[in-house]
Amino acid sequence: MPLPENLQLILKNQGIITAAQANALGISNERLRMLVKSGDLERAVHGVYLSPNDHPDKMYIAQQRRLKIIYSHDTALYLHDLTDRDPIRYTVTVPTGYNTKTLRTAGLAVFSVKKELHELGAVKVETMFGNMVVAYGLERTICDCIRSRNQMDIAIVTDAAKRYAKRKDKNLDSLMQMAEVFRIVKPIRSYMEVLL
Repeated sequence: MPLPENLQLILKNQGIITAAQANALGISNERLRMLVKSGDLERAVHGVYLSPNDHPDKMYIAQQRRLKIIYSHDTALYLHDLTDRDPIRYTVTVPTGYNTKTLRTAGLAVFSVKKELHELGAVKVETMFGNMVVAYGLERTICDCIRSRNQMDIAIVTDAAKRYAKRKDKNLDSLMQMAEVFRIVKPIRSYMEVLL
């Protein structure tokens, strides 16, 4: 069964389409099921489909499925090139009250924050596959890692702080404002005084 032209275009650009995107193009869920059955599409997870010839961007797929997750901690470090270590499992942050059981079952490491702090410092970042995902920016990521240093590998946190200190695009004013919000000015200042 040939793919509709508009679906071909989207799959060429990203290799991934959600059921909602396909529906907006006038392609029904039944047609999507038929395309999967014929082998023209693969179902990655419920509501997310990929071109059978592409390698799946698991980070992008997970976020398309669960729009509230924001990549954080070691995963955000990886996305911002603040670590060389590939995350063993993706780390996400969700607002307090979000059902984290399904996320943990899906293999994600999960942190929760107050709803009013959930989107603070969130930015769009490109994955290695060229798809855009939502992660925390540099300053929020450094604050999160230092706040959670007892739950993370301290070598990763220290290396990330060193890399951040060397970056030309760092914003120390923003870092200190973020540190005030999360009440970690003293540990942030200690790290930065040693590194700068």
